[in-house]
Amino acid sequence: MKAVVYQGPYDVQVTDVEDPRVEAPTDVIVRITTTAICGSDLHMYEGRTGAESGLVFGHENMGIVEEVGSGVTSIRKGDRVCMPFNVACGFCTNCLAGKTAFCLTVNPGFGGGAYGYVSMGPYRGGQAEYLRVPFADFNCLPLPAGTEHENDFAMLADIFPTGYHGAAMAQVSPGDTVAVYGAGPVGLMAAYSSLLRGASKVFVVDKVADRLRLAEEIGAVPVDFSAGDPVEAIKEGTGGHGTDKGIDAVGYQATVSAGEEQPAVVLNQLIHTVRATGRIGTVGLYLPSDPGAPSPEAAEGRLLIDIGTFFERGLTMGTGQADVKAYNRQLRDLIIEGRATPSFVVSKELPLTEAPDAYARFDKREEGYSKVVLRPRDLAGV
Repeated sequence: MKAVVYQGPYDVQVTDVEDPRVEAPTDVIVRITTTAICGSDLHMYEGRTGAESGLVFGHENMGIVEEVGSGVTSIRKGDRVCMPFNVACGFCTNCLAGKTAFCLTVNPGFGGGAYGYVSMGPYRGGQAEYLRVPFADFNCLPLPAGTEHENDFAMLADIFPTGYHGAAMAQVSPGDTVAVYGAGPVGLMAAYSSLLRGASKVFVVDKVADRLRLAEEIGAVPVDFSAGDPVEAIKEGTGGHGTDKGIDAVGYQATVSAGEEQPAVVLNQLIHTVRATGRIGTVGLYLPSDPGAPSPEAAEGRLLIDIGTFFERGLTMGTGQADVKAYNRQLRDLIIEGRATPSFVVSKELPLTEAPDAYARFDKREEGYSKVVLRPRDLAGV
Protein backbone atom coordinates (compact mmCIF):
# COMPACT_ATOMS: atom_id res chain seq x y z
CA MET A 1 0.00 0.00 0.00
CA LYS A 2 0.99 3.66 -0.29
CA ALA A 3 1.97 5.49 2.89
CA VAL A 4 3.66 8.70 4.06
CA VAL A 5 7.07 7.60 5.33
CA TYR A 6 9.60 9.68 7.25
CA GLN A 7 13.05 9.64 5.65
CA GLY A 8 14.83 12.26 7.74
CA PRO A 9 14.49 15.92 8.76
CA TYR A 10 12.26 17.82 6.32
CA ASP A 11 11.88 14.74 4.16
CA VAL A 12 8.76 12.60 3.92
CA GLN A 13 7.88 10.51 0.89
CA VAL A 14 4.87 8.55 -0.28
CA THR A 15 6.22 5.05 -0.82
CA ASP A 16 5.08 1.43 -0.91
CA VAL A 17 5.01 -0.36 2.44
CA GLU A 18 3.70 -3.76 3.45
CA ASP A 19 -0.07 -3.99 3.85
CA PRO A 20 -1.22 -4.26 7.47
CA ARG A 21 -2.75 -7.55 8.59
CA VAL A 22 -4.77 -8.81 11.51
CA GLU A 23 -2.19 -9.76 14.13
CA ALA A 24 -4.49 -10.47 17.08
CA PRO A 25 -8.14 -11.55 17.37
CA THR A 26 -9.05 -8.07 18.65
CA ASP A 27 -7.66 -6.23 15.57
CA VAL A 28 -9.48 -4.74 12.62
CA ILE A 29 -8.12 -3.36 9.37
CA VAL A 30 -9.53 0.02 8.35
CA ARG A 31 -9.46 1.39 4.79
CA ILE A 32 -8.55 5.03 5.35
CA THR A 33 -10.90 7.60 3.82
CA THR A 34 -9.51 10.70 5.54
CA THR A 35 -6.34 11.33 7.51
CA ALA A 36 -4.83 14.64 8.59
CA ILE A 37 -1.47 16.30 9.13
CA CYS A 38 -1.11 17.44 12.73
CA GLY A 39 1.06 20.21 14.11
CA SER A 40 2.71 17.62 16.35
CA ASP A 41 3.78 15.74 13.19
CA LEU A 42 5.95 18.75 12.41
CA HIS A 43 8.09 18.11 15.49
CA MET A 44 9.12 14.80 13.90
CA TYR A 45 9.26 16.24 10.39
CA GLU A 46 11.73 18.91 11.54
CA GLY A 47 13.97 16.35 13.25
CA ARG A 48 13.07 17.64 16.71
CA THR A 49 12.38 14.17 18.11
CA GLY A 50 14.11 10.80 18.02
CA ALA A 51 12.09 9.62 15.01
CA GLU A 52 13.93 7.17 12.77
CA SER A 53 13.72 6.73 9.03
CA GLY A 54 10.93 4.39 7.97
CA LEU A 55 8.27 5.62 10.41
CA VAL A 56 4.82 5.81 8.81
CA PHE A 57 3.19 9.05 9.97
CA GLY A 58 -0.43 9.72 10.80
CA HIS A 59 -2.42 9.67 14.04
CA GLU A 60 -5.61 11.44 12.88
CA ASN A 61 -7.47 8.70 11.05
CA MET A 62 -10.92 7.58 9.97
CA GLY A 63 -12.27 5.13 7.43
CA ILE A 64 -14.24 1.98 6.66
CA VAL A 65 -13.63 -1.36 8.38
CA GLU A 66 -12.36 -3.89 5.82
CA GLU A 67 -11.36 -6.90 7.92
CA VAL A 68 -12.37 -7.98 11.42
CA GLY A 69 -10.51 -10.21 13.86
CA SER A 70 -12.31 -13.19 15.37
CA GLY A 71 -12.37 -11.62 18.84
CA VAL A 72 -14.04 -8.35 17.83
CA THR A 73 -17.67 -8.18 18.96
CA SER A 74 -19.10 -4.69 18.34
CA ILE A 75 -17.43 -3.61 15.09
CA ARG A 76 -18.47 -5.03 11.72
CA LYS A 77 -17.02 -5.01 8.22
CA GLY A 78 -18.32 -1.92 6.43
CA ASP A 79 -18.62 0.22 9.58
CA ARG A 80 -17.49 3.82 9.27
CA VAL A 81 -15.21 4.61 12.22
CA CYS A 82 -12.82 7.21 13.62
CA MET A 83 -9.87 6.21 15.78
CA PRO A 84 -8.57 8.24 18.73
CA PHE A 85 -4.89 8.98 18.29
CA ASN A 86 -4.43 7.22 21.64
CA VAL A 87 -4.00 3.48 21.22
CA ALA A 88 -5.44 1.98 24.40
CA CYS A 89 -6.41 -1.43 25.75
CA GLY A 90 -9.53 -0.49 27.71
CA PHE A 91 -8.80 -2.69 30.73
CA CYS A 92 -5.64 -1.47 32.49
CA THR A 93 -5.76 0.70 35.61
CA ASN A 94 -5.42 3.95 33.68
CA CYS A 95 -7.93 3.01 30.99
CA LEU A 96 -10.48 2.00 33.62
CA ALA A 97 -9.95 5.41 35.22
CA GLY A 98 -10.62 7.09 31.87
CA LYS A 99 -6.96 8.04 31.33
CA THR A 100 -6.65 6.35 27.95
CA ALA A 101 -3.77 8.59 26.85
CA PHE A 102 -1.67 6.81 29.47
CA CYS A 103 -2.59 3.17 28.79
CA LEU A 104 -0.20 0.81 30.58
CA THR A 105 -0.66 -2.12 28.19
CA VAL A 106 -0.03 -0.95 24.64
CA ASN A 107 3.46 0.46 25.08
CA PRO A 108 5.19 -1.15 28.07
CA GLY A 109 7.53 1.12 29.97
CA PHE A 110 5.98 4.28 28.55
CA GLY A 111 2.76 6.03 29.55
CA GLY A 112 0.58 5.54 26.48
CA GLY A 113 0.62 4.66 22.81
CA ALA A 114 -0.31 6.32 19.52
CA TYR A 115 -0.36 5.66 15.79
CA GLY A 116 2.65 6.79 13.81
CA TYR A 117 4.48 8.69 16.52
CA VAL A 118 7.98 8.37 17.91
CA SER A 119 8.28 6.44 21.21
CA MET A 120 4.53 5.75 21.24
CA GLY A 121 4.68 2.05 20.45
CA PRO A 122 4.90 -0.17 17.36
CA TYR A 123 1.72 1.18 15.73
CA ARG A 124 2.09 2.39 12.16
CA GLY A 125 0.36 5.61 11.24
CA GLY A 126 -2.69 6.09 9.09
CA GLN A 127 -1.37 8.51 6.48
CA ALA A 128 -1.73 5.47 4.31
CA GLU A 129 -4.30 3.42 2.45
CA TYR A 130 -4.96 1.03 5.35
CA LEU A 131 -4.44 0.93 9.11
CA ARG A 132 -4.36 -1.87 11.68
CA VAL A 133 -6.38 -0.95 14.76
CA PRO A 134 -5.66 -3.02 17.90
CA PHE A 135 -8.29 -3.53 20.63
CA ALA A 136 -10.78 -2.42 18.01
CA ASP A 137 -13.92 -2.67 20.13
CA PHE A 138 -12.40 -0.04 22.42
CA ASN A 139 -10.53 2.09 19.89
CA CYS A 140 -13.06 2.46 17.07
CA LEU A 141 -15.68 5.20 17.40
CA PRO A 142 -18.71 4.27 15.25
CA LEU A 143 -19.96 6.97 12.88
CA PRO A 144 -23.09 7.31 10.74
CA ALA A 145 -22.72 5.61 7.36
CA GLY A 146 -22.01 7.66 4.26
CA THR A 147 -19.72 10.64 3.75
CA GLU A 148 -21.61 13.41 5.57
CA HIS A 149 -19.53 15.40 8.08
CA GLU A 150 -16.35 13.70 6.82
CA ASN A 151 -14.06 16.58 7.73
CA ASP A 152 -15.87 17.23 11.01
CA PHE A 153 -15.56 13.61 12.10
CA ALA A 154 -11.88 13.52 11.09
CA MET A 155 -11.24 16.19 13.72
CA LEU A 156 -12.46 13.74 16.40
CA ALA A 157 -9.27 11.69 16.17
CA ASP A 158 -7.20 14.37 17.87
CA ILE A 159 -7.55 18.12 17.58
CA PHE A 160 -11.20 18.62 18.62
CA PRO A 161 -10.88 16.39 21.74
CA THR A 162 -7.42 17.82 22.43
CA GLY A 163 -8.69 21.38 22.27
CA TYR A 164 -11.61 20.39 24.46
CA HIS A 165 -9.20 18.69 26.85
CA GLY A 166 -7.31 21.97 27.21
CA ALA A 167 -10.55 23.72 28.14
CA ALA A 168 -11.50 20.89 30.50
CA MET A 169 -8.12 20.92 32.27
CA ALA A 170 -8.45 24.68 32.66
CA GLN A 171 -11.95 24.03 34.04
CA VAL A 172 -13.52 26.59 31.72
CA SER A 173 -17.01 27.32 33.02
CA PRO A 174 -19.94 29.50 31.88
CA GLY A 175 -19.03 33.18 32.08
CA ASP A 176 -15.27 32.64 32.32
CA THR A 177 -12.74 34.73 30.44
CA VAL A 178 -10.07 32.62 28.73
CA ALA A 179 -6.68 33.24 27.11
CA VAL A 180 -5.57 30.70 24.50
CA TYR A 181 -1.95 30.97 23.39
CA GLY A 182 -1.51 29.53 19.91
CA ALA A 183 -3.99 29.70 17.02
CA GLY A 184 -2.93 26.57 15.22
CA PRO A 185 -5.61 23.91 14.79
CA VAL A 186 -5.44 22.78 18.44
CA GLY A 187 -5.49 26.35 19.73
CA LEU A 188 -8.50 27.17 17.56
CA MET A 189 -10.22 24.03 18.86
CA ALA A 190 -9.41 25.08 22.43
CA ALA A 191 -10.96 28.50 21.82
CA TYR A 192 -13.97 26.91 20.10
CA SER A 193 -14.37 24.42 22.95
CA SER A 194 -14.14 27.19 25.53
CA LEU A 195 -17.00 28.97 23.76
CA LEU A 196 -18.98 25.71 23.64
CA ARG A 197 -18.46 25.44 27.41
CA GLY A 198 -19.92 28.93 27.90
CA ALA A 199 -16.90 31.23 28.15
CA SER A 200 -17.94 34.87 27.98
CA LYS A 201 -14.77 36.10 26.28
CA VAL A 202 -11.89 34.21 24.69
CA PHE A 203 -8.60 35.82 23.64
CA VAL A 204 -6.45 33.96 21.09
CA VAL A 205 -2.76 34.86 20.79
CA ASP A 206 -0.74 34.26 17.62
CA LYS A 207 1.01 36.26 14.91
CA VAL A 208 -0.18 34.42 11.77
CA ALA A 209 -2.85 36.57 10.13
CA ASP A 210 -5.07 33.85 8.67
CA ARG A 211 -5.10 31.98 11.99
CA LEU A 212 -6.12 35.12 13.86
CA ARG A 213 -8.82 35.73 11.25
CA LEU A 214 -10.27 32.27 11.94
CA ALA A 215 -10.22 32.98 15.67
CA GLU A 216 -12.19 36.16 15.13
CA GLU A 217 -14.68 34.35 12.88
CA ILE A 218 -15.64 31.95 15.69
CA GLY A 219 -16.18 34.83 18.11
CA ALA A 220 -12.80 35.04 19.84
CA VAL A 221 -10.69 38.18 20.32
CA PRO A 222 -7.48 37.95 18.23
CA VAL A 223 -4.24 39.17 19.84
CA ASP A 224 -1.23 39.61 17.53
CA PHE A 225 1.84 39.11 19.70
CA SER A 226 4.07 40.61 17.02
CA ALA A 227 2.29 43.95 17.60
CA GLY A 228 2.99 44.14 21.34
CA ASP A 229 3.01 42.33 24.67
CA PRO A 230 0.06 39.92 24.67
CA VAL A 231 -0.08 39.86 28.48
CA GLU A 232 -0.65 43.60 28.61
CA ALA A 233 -3.16 43.48 25.75
CA ILE A 234 -5.22 40.81 27.51
CA LYS A 235 -5.06 42.58 30.86
CA GLU A 236 -6.27 45.74 29.16
CA GLY A 237 -9.16 43.74 27.70
CA THR A 238 -10.12 42.40 31.13
CA GLY A 239 -10.06 45.61 33.13
CA GLY A 240 -6.56 44.91 34.42
CA HIS A 241 -7.53 41.64 36.11
CA GLY A 242 -6.29 39.02 33.63
CA THR A 243 -8.37 36.07 32.52
CA ASP A 244 -10.01 33.46 34.71
CA LYS A 245 -8.46 30.61 32.73
CA GLY A 246 -5.61 30.03 30.27
CA ILE A 247 -4.64 27.38 27.72
CA ASP A 248 -1.20 26.64 26.27
CA ALA A 249 -1.66 25.27 22.76
CA VAL A 250 1.90 26.00 21.62
CA GLY A 251 4.37 23.82 23.50
CA TYR A 252 8.12 23.59 23.49
CA GLN A 253 8.79 25.24 20.12
CA ALA A 254 7.33 28.56 21.26
CA THR A 255 8.90 31.70 19.81
CA VAL A 256 9.00 35.40 20.59
CA SER A 257 7.83 37.92 17.98
CA ALA A 258 11.27 38.15 16.34
CA GLY A 259 11.22 34.40 15.70
CA GLU A 260 13.72 33.27 18.35
CA GLU A 261 12.75 30.07 20.13
CA GLN A 262 12.15 30.41 23.86
CA PRO A 263 10.60 27.11 24.99
CA ALA A 264 9.14 28.46 28.24
CA VAL A 265 7.83 31.78 26.95
CA VAL A 266 4.16 30.76 26.61
CA LEU A 267 4.02 29.09 30.02
CA ASN A 268 5.51 32.20 31.61
CA GLN A 269 3.16 34.49 29.70
CA LEU A 270 0.20 32.47 30.93
CA ILE A 271 1.44 32.68 34.52
CA HIS A 272 1.20 36.45 34.18
CA THR A 273 -1.99 36.47 32.07
CA VAL A 274 -4.24 34.40 34.32
CA ARG A 275 -5.57 36.09 37.45
CA ALA A 276 -4.66 34.93 40.95
CA THR A 277 -6.17 31.50 41.78
CA GLY A 278 -6.96 30.92 38.11
CA ARG A 279 -6.22 27.71 36.25
CA ILE A 280 -4.13 26.77 33.19
CA GLY A 281 -4.60 23.81 30.83
CA THR A 282 -1.49 22.77 28.89
CA VAL A 283 -2.00 20.72 25.74
CA GLY A 284 0.96 22.14 23.83
CA LEU A 285 3.56 19.40 23.50
CA TYR A 286 6.57 19.28 25.84
CA LEU A 287 9.17 16.52 25.57
CA PRO A 288 11.94 15.27 27.86
CA SER A 289 14.34 15.29 24.92
CA ASP A 290 14.69 17.84 22.10
CA PRO A 291 17.66 17.40 19.73
CA GLY A 292 17.20 20.90 18.27
CA ALA A 293 16.68 22.82 21.51
CA PRO A 294 18.18 26.31 21.90
CA SER A 295 19.94 25.42 25.19
CA PRO A 296 21.44 22.36 26.91
CA GLU A 297 18.74 22.50 29.59
CA ALA A 298 15.90 22.65 27.07
CA ALA A 299 17.47 19.74 25.19
CA GLU A 300 16.68 17.66 28.30
CA GLY A 301 13.20 19.11 28.72
CA ARG A 302 14.19 21.37 31.62
CA LEU A 303 12.75 24.87 31.27
CA LEU A 304 13.08 28.01 33.38
CA ILE A 305 9.54 28.60 34.65
CA ASP A 306 8.45 31.52 36.82
CA ILE A 307 7.41 29.16 39.60
CA GLY A 308 7.62 31.90 42.22
CA THR A 309 4.85 33.90 40.58
CA PHE A 310 2.90 30.72 39.87
CA PHE A 311 2.98 29.87 43.58
CA GLU A 312 2.41 33.41 44.78
CA ARG A 313 -0.71 33.75 42.62
CA GLY A 314 -2.13 30.41 43.75
CA LEU A 315 -2.40 29.12 40.19
CA THR A 316 -3.06 25.51 39.27
CA MET A 317 -2.28 23.71 36.04
CA GLY A 318 -3.38 20.55 34.24
CA THR A 319 -1.06 18.95 31.70
CA GLY A 320 -0.82 15.99 29.38
CA GLN A 321 -2.14 14.50 26.19
CA ALA A 322 -5.88 14.28 25.71
CA ASP A 323 -7.78 11.18 26.74
CA VAL A 324 -9.71 11.26 23.49
CA LYS A 325 -12.28 8.67 24.52
CA ALA A 326 -13.37 10.88 27.42
CA TYR A 327 -14.79 13.30 24.87
CA ASN A 328 -15.13 11.84 21.39
CA ARG A 329 -18.63 10.33 21.65
CA GLN A 330 -20.11 13.51 23.08
CA LEU A 331 -18.35 15.68 20.51
CA ARG A 332 -19.46 13.33 17.71
CA ASP A 333 -23.06 13.78 18.82
CA LEU A 334 -22.68 17.58 18.88
CA ILE A 335 -21.53 17.35 15.25
CA ILE A 336 -24.43 15.10 14.25
CA GLU A 337 -26.96 17.46 15.85
CA GLY A 338 -25.42 20.53 14.22
CA ARG A 339 -24.17 22.00 17.49
CA ALA A 340 -20.47 21.85 16.52
CA THR A 341 -18.64 22.23 13.21
CA PRO A 342 -14.93 21.71 13.90
CA SER A 343 -14.14 21.43 10.18
CA PHE A 344 -13.94 25.24 10.04
CA VAL A 345 -10.20 24.76 10.60
CA VAL A 346 -9.73 22.61 7.47
CA SER A 347 -7.93 24.65 4.83
CA LYS A 348 -6.90 22.04 2.25
CA GLU A 349 -8.19 18.68 1.05
CA LEU A 350 -5.49 16.89 -0.92
CA PRO A 351 -4.72 13.42 -2.27
CA LEU A 352 -2.28 11.37 -0.20
CA THR A 353 0.30 11.69 -2.98
CA GLU A 354 0.65 15.42 -2.28
CA ALA A 355 1.64 14.89 1.36
CA PRO A 356 5.35 15.81 0.93
CA ASP A 357 4.50 19.20 -0.56
CA ALA A 358 1.78 19.78 2.04
CA TYR A 359 4.21 19.05 4.88
CA ALA A 360 6.71 21.55 3.51
CA ARG A 361 4.09 24.28 3.12
CA PHE A 362 2.46 23.61 6.49
CA ASP A 363 5.87 23.75 8.16
CA LYS A 364 6.45 27.20 6.61
CA ARG A 365 3.02 28.34 7.91
CA GLU A 366 1.97 29.22 4.37
CA GLU A 367 -1.48 30.70 4.06
CA GLY A 368 -4.04 28.03 3.24
CA TYR A 369 -2.10 25.22 4.91
CA SER A 370 -3.26 25.61 8.52
CA LYS A 371 -5.04 22.23 8.53
CA VAL A 372 -4.57 19.73 5.73
CA VAL A 373 -6.62 16.56 5.30
CA LEU A 374 -5.32 13.82 3.03
CA ARG A 375 -7.32 11.29 1.07
CA PRO A 376 -5.87 8.04 -0.28
CA ARG A 377 -8.83 7.95 -2.71
CA ASP A 378 -11.71 10.16 -3.82
CA LEU A 379 -14.63 10.09 -1.41
CA ALA A 380 -16.94 9.46 -4.36
CA GLY A 381 -15.43 5.99 -4.50
CA VAL A 382 -15.95 5.21 -0.80
